[in-house]
Amino acid sequence: KPLSLVHFNSKPMLSGLGAARMCQLLLGCTTMALVAHSAGFSATYGTYCMFVWCFCFAVTLVVFTMDMTRLHGCMPISWDNFTVAFAMLATLMYVTASIVYPVYFLRSECPPEGCEVRNYRIAVTVCSSVCCFAYGAEVFITRAKPGHVVGYMATVSGLLKVVQAFIACIIFGALANDSEYNRHIPTQYCVVVYSLCFAITVVVVALTVSGRTSSLRFPFDRFVVIYTFLAVLLYLSAAVVWPVFSFDKKYGTPGRAEDCPRGKCPWDSKLVIAVFTCANLVLYFTDLVYSQRIRFVSHSAA
Repeated sequence: KPLSLVHFNSKPMLSGLGAARMCQLLLGCTTMALVAHSAGFSATYGTYCMFVWCFCFAVTLVVFTMDMTRLHGCMPISWDNFTVAFAMLATLMYVTASIVYPVYFLRSECPPEGCEVRNYRIAVTVCSSVCCFAYGAEVFITRAKPGHVVGYMATVSGLLKVVQAFIACIIFGALANDSEYNRHIPTQYCVVVYSLCFAITVVVVALTVSGRTSSLRFPFDRFVVIYTFLAVLLYLSAAVVWPVFSFDKKYGTPGRAEDCPRGKCPWDSKLVIAVFTCANLVLYFTDLVYSQRIRFVSHSAA
């Protein structure tokens, strides 16, 4: 009898969402095959790219299989929230991999391994870039639309939570790459800001995906608005403090030294952190605006 619960559902394959996921699987498999066959990868950046392609392919395959067999109904999570959150994350991961791989492995001249390797690396870059649009299409299809009841992660505010957490990971990577953040107490304060906001954002996403928000003893939407407001204030302070103690000549280095090694230059890491701190500040502010809008609409409907 348990076997009767598992049956083939062809509807996902015939929908636009199913077409997007099949493109993701096809392009992801092609990318991994090209890298494994001849394009190759090495060092930390190459390992990251390969991890992105393998991880996204594996999760997409599980999601596609679960939809085809309707087994996702047996999982103790909010399936719609999980799939749209993963699609957003996969889009961001593929975008970074599509930028990192050609920057570190693709040159106009042929490598020592031969011109065939360069051609394979071009094909990898193209397939990875096109796959970004496949995952982006899934986000576009499953996003919140007027008049439709959807999960929180499908709203602009929910999608921004994923982007905020991802950008925080980029900041952490730059911090770990000789950023010299421990030289000043104010820059250590910035690290606390990044860590605190990242942790709470991940908790918000985890609670939403697990479907546990309704069991909380406090109004979840109000908590999200208050936290987002505080995150805006914290990131605003970090956006001021970090550049001052990194690039002001009294505390840091205004310009990049000519002999600073590529990939291991503290000034580069400081610049990356400053740029993405401002980016996350804009995202949190936008999130605050949309969070207020969601609450207003829900209260008006009530």
